[in-house]
Amino acid sequence: MSTNKVAVITAGGSGMGAAAVRRLAADGFKVAVLSSSGKGEALAKELGGVGVTGSNQSADDLKALVDLAMSTWGRIDVLVNSAGHGPRAQIIEISDEDWHKGMDTYLMNVIRPVRLVAPIMQAQKSGSIVNISTAWAFEPSAMFPTSAVFRAGLAAYTKIFADTYAGDNVRINNVLPGWIDSLPGTEERRDSVPMKRYGTSEEIAATVSFLASEGAGYITGQNIRVDGGLTRSV
Repeated sequence: MSTNKVAVITAGGSGMGAAAVRRLAADGFKVAVLSSSGKGEALAKELGGVGVTGSNQSADDLKALVDLAMSTWGRIDVLVNSAGHGPRAQIIEISDEDWHKGMDTYLMNVIRPVRLVAPIMQAQKSGSIVNISTAWAFEPSAMFPTSAVFRAGLAAYTKIFADTYAGDNVRINNVLPGWIDSLPGTEERRDSVPMKRYGTSEEIAATVSFLASEGAGYITGQNIRVDGGLTRSV
């Protein structure tokens, strides 16, 4: 059994996911990374970890990642679930197919890997799951309808999971980013933020790092806004 702590990161090839990979590796975690582009696998190997090129919408690809982490190190201490981008359209113009794509992108991307990792963490009597969600989970924006709808569902899922597994010392929390520099910047969006700037992927990664740490050992079932005050009154 490895004495190293191990973090599994999905959608870790770019943006906030890749920043989380780098931060957790810097924190001393061994990293196992999934991405569809191959960038996550390359990043993991650069950092002394392992990776799988595949989709977080594929149960088989996720199982391959979890199995690889377990065969390499024998444990999983942290699971970070990131996501790509789902369908966007005017609310009544979204097709059934695109609603299902949105669910796969923003909700099932968490449910599938958690189903695989939770029993491992439960047996270890320790573990932290961190989901990268959105600041608009509770105050939805028409700009991101499928994201807002399914990440509101993710908040409910997170609370139920926390209730179920807190007694096993397995924690779960959501990080809710606002406008982050992995997105194209606009003056209008920047001006809407009380801090008058976009956040950075590294700031999101730092929040993930904290929630993965022993210092956050009494935090579970929470939705942590990291949005420069954008949704401070919600």
